Amino acid sequence: MSGARHLYVHLPFCAHRCGYCDFVTVVGREGQHRAYVDALLAELELERASLGDPLETVFLGGGTPTFTALPELVRLLEALPPASEVTVEANPETVTPELARALRTAGVTRVSLGAQTFQPGLLRVLERAAGPDDVRRAVRLLRDAGFDNVSLDLIYGIPGQSSADLEADLEEALALEPEHLSCYELEAKPGTRFTHAHGDELRRQAEAMEDYFERVVTVLTAAGLRWYETANFCRRPTDGRDLRSRHNLAYWLGRDYLGLGIGAVSTIGAERRRNTPRLGRYLESLAAGQPPERELEELGGDVKARERVMLGLRLDEPLRLTGLGHALDPAGLARVEGLGLAERTDSTLTLTERGRYLGGAVTAELLA
Repeated sequence: MSGARHLYVHLPFCAHRCGYCDFVTVVGREGQHRAYVDALLAELELERASLGDPLETVFLGGGTPTFTALPELVRLLEALPPASEVTVEANPETVTPELARALRTAGVTRVSLGAQTFQPGLLRVLERAAGPDDVRRAVRLLRDAGFDNVSLDLIYGIPGQSSADLEADLEEALALEPEHLSCYELEAKPGTRFTHAHGDELRRQAEAMEDYFERVVTVLTAAGLRWYETANFCRRPTDGRDLRSRHNLAYWLGRDYLGLGIGAVSTIGAERRRNTPRLGRYLESLAAGQPPERELEELGGDVKARERVMLGLRLDEPLRLTGLGHALDPAGLARVEGLGLAERTDSTLTLTERGRYLGGAVTAELLA
């Protein structure tokens, strides 16, 4: 089978840009939503040959995809190739009964809600519009519309957050019985207004990250969730479904994927490319029937092997070493094994639980 079987579509529009956000976003611009969807579909037509058939996953990320005008969002979804897993990111305050029904009718199988925290004071720090009740209401509306695969995003290390706040967030999230939870460290880029406003507290929180991470893993695994990737957890279903994010698994497993939209990244074969982040330039190019401006990067075998190791070791399943041996440092591998941080067979490598807690530091030791 040839061609990328995973498609990412970037919808950059947001009602507001949160201070910690470094994604490619555009505030408002309701008057350009239709033109942007036109451009996405034009780019899709130009790139059809890059895609395999059938697709395995489609992922609409942002920005806030559900801030996009609903008729345009539905038009886009109905025009995209079908896939076994179709995920749409949503902010809780944007979820209405009409939106939930429309997504379900348009073939969406999975919704990822940006809850971030259930503490009102911390939501204000993050400049989030949704409150805790909005998250609960959004989940209820999605369930009423027939969604049986809902993911929640949480952030820890927020300025002013305590260990008790984090424990309460995890308890609140579990009470909603999502199929999937993503729990991320807050990463605020140096020089942003967020770091200027909260620099001292961010430094204090950085010292607590390791403890927060261990709390997250301990609480969620004790609740029966599978810690399948460094920051991701899923329920172990009784109906045989695999509730891991199949789209993100494609990234971690080194699969080819096509990205559409401003700032979108594609990795196909030995080439990685990133579309221009400028909305005007993107719209102009596609309106003229031309591909958008792109940065291109050739991926040599060494680069791909190192990335495969770094991403593959984030998972709870063995990393197959076929073709990756040259990316590993034998002495580093021996040290990591001796410390009980990794286990190796003739053909696979797996981090132990202790090794997974140390994560990137162990991987750095392993790489040649």
